[in-house]
Amino acid sequence: MSQQQMTFRAIEVGDGGDGRWAAHTQTLWPLAEGWTTEEGRTPEGADRARKLFEAHMPELVPVLDRLARQLDRPGGESFLTLATLRPFFSGCTQIGGNGTLLRNYDFSPDECEGTIVSSHFLRPVIGMQDAAWGLLDGMNDAGLAVSLTFGGRFVHGPGFAILIVLRYLLETCDTVDEALSRLKSIPIAIPQNVTLVDPDQAVTVFVGPDISLTEAPDACAANHQHPPVPDEQEQFSRTQERLKAIRAAGADVAAMLKPPLYQSAYDEGLGTVYTAHYRPSEGRVTYHWPGESWEQSFADFAPGSRTVTIGQAG
Repeated sequence: MSQQQMTFRAIEVGDGGDGRWAAHTQTLWPLAEGWTTEEGRTPEGADRARKLFEAHMPELVPVLDRLARQLDRPGGESFLTLATLRPFFSGCTQIGGNGTLLRNYDFSPDECEGTIVSSHFLRPVIGMQDAAWGLLDGMNDAGLAVSLTFGGRFVHGPGFAILIVLRYLLETCDTVDEALSRLKSIPIAIPQNVTLVDPDQAVTVFVGPDISLTEAPDACAANHQHPPVPDEQEQFSRTQERLKAIRAAGADVAAMLKPPLYQSAYDEGLGTVYTAHYRPSEGRVTYHWPGESWEQSFADFAPGSRTVTIGQAG
């Protein structure tokens, strides 16, 4: 098992209009450009993406326009719709319950932005940002928290990257039920599992380009939607093994930092880059790595950076 260093940053961006968000995002732009499909780089593709965004996320259109003006890059608006992204596939394990959301995010460290963002686009939101303003997981000031895992099926269709959908849910919803109602009608480009938590309930749902929203048996998810999982896929991802392990462990941070839930297959893009423990009704989240943690909250958000060790010693 390998160990390596990774730097995480925490930034405040306000409503995205004062230059802080743009200054950060400009540094990521070369990577972001590589995520856009060829169609998304055409005027026709950009127009379709804009119309899709307007149809499904109208409340965020003023934010999209504000950010696009700040970014001031050719193709910037199209990219920010997150409806023109190439499909990406990751690992991850997550569980919700008793007002908390606990997850491991497993991906290639070189392709993970590693930015904890406090924003106030429409309302206060804190989360782990990716793709400029999308979210891998996060919470809002109403006590709602959400996170994602890849659904394990390699299909792709028209729709949004789940990253912007999580942002939209947190910006516009107060409760799990409200978020589920909105999520049912939003086209999702690849299969994803979404766990949602508020003070009263926790739910995991399966979504994707070829299925209707389906509620999972419990508020847990790894990287499959319905068994059986092909043997080769299980050997590679250990998704069923991890789901069984997290069900047994519950919301136990210590278990998330040990195998099989903690993974070190970084060369295959399936290593754990962080563990996030959200307590949304308290407005607090703690990010964990082996031997280190970093708490952030609405009441006391601390911008800065941390260089941490990820992976486990052999």
